[in-house]
Amino acid sequence: MPNGLEITQRAIEDFAKVQRRMRLAKEENAVRTYADLKEEYLSLKALLTVAGVNLTDIDKIKE
Repeated sequence: MPNGLEITQRAIEDFAKVQRRMRLAKEENAVRTYADLKEEYLSLKALLTVAGVNLTDIDKIKE
């Protein structure tokens, strides 16, 4: 069973992956894909904030 640190690490990795995909979707003008990814982005951002992760350096989207 994963511990809190492993869960946080996975969430940070997922957050970075979603942001990369959001940037690509925006570049390609894929509006629906961007909107779908944004929902996941906001959920991960909320989870990381509650976990006490400082998002200043890792949040490239800043929405």
